[in-house]
Amino acid sequence: MEAQCPHLGADLSHAEIEEYNDDIVAVCPWHRYDFNLRTGVSETGLRACVYEVQLRSTEEGDAEDLWIETPPSAEIWEVVDVRPVSEAFAETPQSNNTSELDGTLTAAPSDSKVEPIVPENPPSTLLEWAVLILNTANAELKVQRTRHAVSMFQTGQLKSIGRRKDAPLPPVVPPREDGMILVDPTKVAKRGKGGSLKSRITMLHALANIEQWAIDLAWDIMARFGNDRNMPHQFYTDFARMALDEAKHFTLLTNRLRELGTSYGSLPIHSSLWESAAKTSDSFLARLAIIHLVHEARGLDVNPVTISKFEKAGDTESVASLQIIHLDEITHVTSGHRWFTWKCGEEGVDPVQTFRSLVRERFQGQLRGPFNIDDRQKAGMGKEFYEDLVGGSDEAAGGAAPGLTIAYES
Repeated sequence: MEAQCPHLGADLSHAEIEEYNDDIVAVCPWHRYDFNLRTGVSETGLRACVYEVQLRSTEEGDAEDLWIETPPSAEIWEVVDVRPVSEAFAETPQSNNTSELDGTLTAAPSDSKVEPIVPENPPSTLLEWAVLILNTANAELKVQRTRHAVSMFQTGQLKSIGRRKDAPLPPVVPPREDGMILVDPTKVAKRGKGGSLKSRITMLHALANIEQWAIDLAWDIMARFGNDRNMPHQFYTDFARMALDEAKHFTLLTNRLRELGTSYGSLPIHSSLWESAAKTSDSFLARLAIIHLVHEARGLDVNPVTISKFEKAGDTESVASLQIIHLDEITHVTSGHRWFTWKCGEEGVDPVQTFRSLVRERFQGQLRGPFNIDDRQKAGMGKEFYEDLVGGSDEAAGGAAPGLTIAYES
């Protein structure tokens, strides 16, 4: 069955499975709409898409493969991601708050005050949770609050998006913990080629920094542009799931840093990705174009190169985490593309020409290859979006000085 409820887009992976007469139904967690698992039909008159599933013996006969019916041949479709039925969240172990980089001992930031995941006066809407999480400085608490808020939203425990005149506003810049060293992007440590432990730690730490900002970006787009009653429910579903994915990515990376004898915060961080967010805070289309269809799409290009560096170093544990992250990022660019084209449709403008115009207005420099054409295509971005495209103004969002690597660059 399709993953989204055809009513308002709730995540049906959290549906309750119940017996009804002689059939089995999935009951949506938001409004209790029921859908027959065999036919997709609901007593409400709606219908979810369903696909035949078969278990077929392998040629060796010692196992079974799962086969799923494809959509009708008239539809254009492609497999983007295959996930386990239940993907365990990467738990965060306790940290000793020290790191060792090739003999250099450095203290990572320590918690000055432990806050509860759910505050004394808890948020009652999704947008209130978004602003609370954006204002949460502690990275691990940000992850825990993200997990809690998204779970409440997906299971129908949050009854309201919170679209109203007095909805809280997101911060100009999400805070970071005292002790985190925030520097100009040109001053961060060189990542190297991954051949040494120090190089791999530097690369993982840089990626963890990106993922922490990515958590904030997913919540910020909801808080900043989601206080709009014309916004479809599926928008919140997509970006809540994105926030959860980014929290998972951050945890995978910080867990791996601990396994390598260090901690997140042991190296300086930068905020160049958030600078792009700040400079697109006035436009929903610009935010989607620069953050998701430039920066995140660039991640699709460089992630395989990064993974290759760790493979050459024999770091299979890091490779496993980076591969999970890469597959998730394809779906994130897909979401960015989906909502970009939706908004363009609402405004009656051409998505490709609008994207290229926004890049010229809001981004400095050429969109650099080589491009991961296959994964960009899976996300909906054909070559017509990005080939031979050069940004303009020095004041553009995401603008970078010559030679400066930003966001996902390796």
